[in-house]
Amino acid sequence: MRANAAEAEDLAGWVTDGCERAIQLVADLDDEQMVGPMLPTVNPLIWEIGHLAWFQEKFVLRDACGHKPILSYTDSIYDSGAIPHDTRWRLVLPSREESIAYMRLVAERVAEEVRRLDATDVVRHFARYTVHHYDTHTEAFTYTRQGLGYAPPELPGLTDAEAPEGAGGLQGDVEVSGGRFLLGAWHGDQFVYDNEKWAHEVEVAPFTIAKALVTQAEFATFVEAGGYADPRWWSDGGEWLSVTAAAHPLYWRGEPGNWQRRHFDRWLDLEPDLPVSHVCWWEADAYCRWAGRRLPTEAEWEYAATGGSRSKSSYPWGDGPAGPKNAATDWRGLGPVDVGTCEAGESPVGCRHMIGNVWEWTASTFVAYPNFERDSYYENSEQFFGSRKVLRGGSWATRGRYVRSTMRNYFPPERRDVLGGFRTCAADG
Repeated sequence: MRANAAEAEDLAGWVTDGCERAIQLVADLDDEQMVGPMLPTVNPLIWEIGHLAWFQEKFVLRDACGHKPILSYTDSIYDSGAIPHDTRWRLVLPSREESIAYMRLVAERVAEEVRRLDATDVVRHFARYTVHHYDTHTEAFTYTRQGLGYAPPELPGLTDAEAPEGAGGLQGDVEVSGGRFLLGAWHGDQFVYDNEKWAHEVEVAPFTIAKALVTQAEFATFVEAGGYADPRWWSDGGEWLSVTAAAHPLYWRGEPGNWQRRHFDRWLDLEPDLPVSHVCWWEADAYCRWAGRRLPTEAEWEYAATGGSRSKSSYPWGDGPAGPKNAATDWRGLGPVDVGTCEAGESPVGCRHMIGNVWEWTASTFVAYPNFERDSYYENSEQFFGSRKVLRGGSWATRGRYVRSTMRNYFPPERRDVLGGFRTCAADG
């Protein structure tokens, strides 16, 4: 079934917007910053923006539409599956101006294809796939800028946007009855990734989950109690702790009672009711052990986000779009926000910020669902099964159009630079 004209126009707008947001996120950086140091967790930004356009051209214009390549050499420099990570710093690449011109040309042609009355579902599916590929990478631009200590970018139309509503923190747990429910995405969902395929029945025992994310103040208490120095809390994370010699979260400095965190290029005092962020899975797990708690499984997380409904919506609040009253997404607030905000986005069981603010680590290892079906872009998921941990829910820098209740993110348990935090469950349920 083909999209109607309004849906096609919306998708074409997303194509243009995805491209322009990527350009905006690097517009203020100089040529040296566009290359940056060779680190295992990031790409040179000058390469990454070209890769985004190449990916969109390949999957939509070339593969789905049958067009010839716009430029003859792009496969040799932008194919992430063929070009080793470290090699990307040694390539001879087009200039920033040439790269941006290529990005805009690809986006313009893809938008034209999407608007065609005879555009197939395949063309529009891959157009949306590449929009979300942009969304994934532009969030990576955000934590790359954070990691390298660059100033926050100026985003026209968003830097003065309305911040999420509400304040004052949020505490306490909710008891969830559990039961059998369908974990994963439906065949009829408009867009999903292969690792969400497909909804399958699971049994969730009764459990008790925190209404809110763990805050900076709560995590500071763990740090000040010697949590990083006590091997009882680290289980298999002891090796990571020994190698890194970590004593507090990645972007913190100071001493008990006087902690600061770096937000891009500025050092700020901790704000007690903001969620802790940039902690790895090992740190989240250690905090839980110290607090006598545990991380939720991803099945528990999705149950709490949807109320276990067999007719679950895209978001905890229903199917309406993410906005300032229900979610901290799309750069609103210019960083993490008070865990007591966004009451209108509360899940059916009473949890806040299950979409947006910070990605939430779960206890679950990233594995295939029983009825997994590989996408055309097979590198997306399958190569990571068994080696990463699942995060859910999105962050303040995630596009609202990208994230949903069934979506699974996944990173190695040692990654601290991503916009990750967590909420806890009672250990006995």
